[in-house]
Amino acid sequence: MNPKISDFGMAKFFKKDELEANTNRIVGTYGYVPPEYVKKGIYSTKYDVYSFGVLLLQIISGKRNSSLYGCHENLNFLEYAYELWKLGRGAEFFDASLDDSSSSCKLITCMQLALLCVQENPADRPSMVEVFTILKNKNSVVISVPKQPAYSTTRDERKDIGRKKVFSVNDASITQVEPR
Repeated sequence: MNPKISDFGMAKFFKKDELEANTNRIVGTYGYVPPEYVKKGIYSTKYDVYSFGVLLLQIISGKRNSSLYGCHENLNFLEYAYELWKLGRGAEFFDASLDDSSSSCKLITCMQLALLCVQENPADRPSMVEVFTILKNKNSVVISVPKQPAYSTTRDERKDIGRKKVFSVNDASITQVEPR
């Protein structure tokens, strides 16, 4: 249980009234970096929320976020947590040493909160103040229902309707008719 996460230190780069900023290069620990930072170099107060969500999922599961899971070992860590939560089988995700009859509901709440923290869209993530409020007042706060987490390779069929098909094996090559 020795986390090696440096991402939380990004918060110190914010000025008092700043909500987001751009960086010139990507820094952070793989698996804890949110998609908006990887894609656009934008870090915000929601960066730390994302990293916290991954860490919370690791704590309650005792699993690494760098492995594949599921019956076919085809789901990343976040997808696996989401699928089990969505199917109402969150107890399968928990570290056996944490689970007992009195803490089961608390762990489900933590799992749901962590899944909210790792949402693709930063606007869908709670603030750290909201995270603290939910953890402190477990019974009196209504928690939103999480959507598919970030970095998910499995998408709902509804989201794929109307999308253009990409005919590239690795999405790295694009043919342009016009010269550059």
